Amino acid sequence: MQFRYVATGLVLAVAVTGCQRTSYSPYNDLPSQPAPLQAQPVPSVQGGQLPPPGASNPSQFPSAPSANQNMAALDPNAAAPASALDVKKEAMVGNWRVSNAGASCDMFLTLTNLGSGSRGGTRGCAGELTTMGSWEVSGKMVQFKNRAGDIIGRVYKTAENRYDGTMNSGQPVSLSR
Repeated sequence: MQFRYVATGLVLAVAVTGCQRTSYSPYNDLPSQPAPLQAQPVPSVQGGQLPPPGASNPSQFPSAPSANQNMAALDPNAAAPASALDVKKEAMVGNWRVSNAGASCDMFLTLTNLGSGSRGGTRGCAGELTTMGSWEVSGKMVQFKNRAGDIIGRVYKTAENRYDGTMNSGQPVSLSR
C-alpha cells in the first residue's frame, strides 16, 4: 500500500516539475534599436534634353487607330463573317489557350451569371485581356467584356475548338484548345 502512495507522489512531483515556467527567450539578446546605416556615395546626376518621341526610332510606337476603325471593330450589331460557324454557349465553358499580340495566356469561361453575361477571366494575359470579367454569346459571335460590362473584344468560331477575332485595340486574338 505504501508503494502506491510513493508512486502517486512521484508522479505528481514529475508532473508539477514539467509545468515550471522558464524565462529563456532567443530574442533577449537582440538590441532594442537596429544599428544606423552608413552613408553610401551617390554618383552625380546628369541632366539633359530627351529627343522627341519617335525621333530615334519611328517604328517604336504604332500609329493610333482611327475612331471609325475602333467603332467598326466592336459594333455589337455588326454581322458575323459569312465563314463563321454556329456557337453554342455550353461548348465555350472551360479553359482556353489565348494568343494575343504574339503572346499566349489562359482564359477561363464559366456559366455563372455576371451582369448580362457569364463570368470569365484570364491568367497571364497582358493588355485589355487583363480587364476581362465576363463573356456572352451573341449570334455567331462571342463577346468579351470588362468588369464594367463594356465589350473589349469579340471572336468567331472558325474551326472546331478554334475562335478568331479582334480586341478593342484592333489586336488579333485567337482561342484554341
